[in-house]
Amino acid sequence: MKFPKVINTYCPHCRTHGEHAVKLVKKKARGTARPNAQSIHRFDRKMKGYGSFPKPKVKGEGKATKKLDIRLVCSSCKKSHMKKGFRVKKFELS
Repeated sequence: MKFPKVINTYCPHCRTHGEHAVKLVKKKARGTARPNAQSIHRFDRKMKGYGSFPKPKVKGEGKATKKLDIRLVCSSCKKSHMKKGFRVKKFELS
């Protein structure tokens, strides 16, 4: 899918419509964004010494693609915010 490098959209920081630069960001792995979060500590404590996963595994295949992490950088205030991700196999900024 071809996506423009610059789009016109709303900026929640300066509360105006204007040009935004589009940037594709790699997603972080589990635990790297918040390594000291209580939920991660709780999950690790549950997994410790247990031979199987704490919840039953889901039958069937997973998703074919992952959702994109698209960041929009405002041209006036230079702050970035995220756009709702969508699933696509091939992504290209044009």
